[in-house]
Amino acid sequence: MRLHGAGRLDQRGFTLIELVITLALVGILALAIMPFSELIVQRQKEQQLSDALREIRTALDAYKEASDTGFIDKEADASGYPPTLTVLVTGVKNAKDPKGGLLMFLRHVPRDPFFSGDPDTLAEETWSVRAYGEPPDQAAGGDPAISSEQAGKDVFDVSSKSERVGINGIPYKQW
Repeated sequence: MRLHGAGRLDQRGFTLIELVITLALVGILALAIMPFSELIVQRQKEQQLSDALREIRTALDAYKEASDTGFIDKEADASGYPPTLTVLVTGVKNAKDPKGGLLMFLRHVPRDPFFSGDPDTLAEETWSVRAYGEPPDQAAGGDPAISSEQAGKDVFDVSSKSERVGINGIPYKQW
C-alpha cells in the first residue's frame, strides 16, 4: 500500500459488499431469464406443431383431390380420404399411369412435438385422427386405446393428443 496525497490509501479491487451485491443482481437476472427461456422453447414446439399439422392436412387434401380427379381408385361409397396416415408416405397406385407408378404425398409423417408417450412410438401413432363424417369430439384421440389404424375407414383430419394448453389459451388438441 502506498499513501497517496494527504494520507489516503490508494485502493484497488472490489470490496466484499460490492461482490455480494453483484452476485445477487446476476442471480435475480438469471431467475428472470429462466421462465423466458421456457416460453421460447414452448413457442418453438408450438411452431413445430403448427407446421406439422399444416403439412399433414395439406397432404390429406392433396390425396382427396387426387381421388376426386380419378388418379386414385376408390369404392363408390368411399370418401376419397386415405385409409391411414401411413398411405401418405408409402404411396398409392396412380390409376392414370399405365406403368403403375405411385403417388406419394409426404416424405415422412412428422411427430407431434407435444406427444409425451413412448419415444419409440411411430410418428403416425402420435396423432389423433378423425374419420370423414365423424364429429370432432368423437375422434380417436379421445380414447387412447384407439390407434390411428383403428380410428375409422379413412383419415379426414389430425390433431394433437396432448392435454396441454397453448400460449394462446387453446388446447393443442383443438388446433
